[in-house]
Amino acid sequence: MSGRAMLAALIDGRSDPAAMADLAKGRMRTKLPALTKALRGRFTAHHALLVGEIMAKLEFLDEAIGRLSAEIDRVMLPYARQRDLLDTIPGVNKRSAEELIAEIGEDMTRFGSAARLASWAGVCPGHHESAGKSTSGKTRKGSKWLHSTLTEAAKAVSRSKGTYLSAQYTRLRARRGHAKATVAVAHSILVSAFHILDRGVPYDDLGADWFQRRHSPEHQARKLVHQLRNLGYDLQLPERSEAA
Repeated sequence: MSGRAMLAALIDGRSDPAAMADLAKGRMRTKLPALTKALRGRFTAHHALLVGEIMAKLEFLDEAIGRLSAEIDRVMLPYARQRDLLDTIPGVNKRSAEELIAEIGEDMTRFGSAARLASWAGVCPGHHESAGKSTSGKTRKGSKWLHSTLTEAAKAVSRSKGTYLSAQYTRLRARRGHAKATVAVAHSILVSAFHILDRGVPYDDLGADWFQRRHSPEHQARKLVHQLRNLGYDLQLPERSEAA
């Protein structure tokens, strides 16, 4: 908004850098001295014509997006409940929930299981083994629109904290890298979407500490001792106290 206001002022022929910088809004106002310097320069009628055409295109696209968004809202009315349920998944917002419904529908009986849906969507890595050796585990091709929606949702989760999906991404990224961790989270999101649509219930987060809670304290202790022994430490695991 700040940038558009300044460009509109330049197109209108205004030339006072301080006055145009004062059009900044929000956090941009902390940069008024830098904006004032940036707005000093040569801006001719030729520049105004070119920028005006670009601004007109942006306004046209904004209007088109507004009309299409209104139409999407209209056709989504029968699926509003399913959309709102999908919106409870971390990383999934209203628009991505609508995209999920558009691609997979709301009736999950056509797929039969979450595994079949994931395979159809192309977010279920394969596992090929021959003579005891594992080969490529690349995902198969699926709907590019669905894959794009799930990937964007997974990336949104990767930037968040405090959920099962964000913990899953962090855990897998350390061992498998960003790309594979993103696909794994996308797979989890789609599996969650299947069960949400199939059962008609909102998302139930397992919690960011699920990967610590899923094993007993004894199992975790043995794992840590094993890691220390691999590092060269010689120690024995003492008996666990009752208070623990």
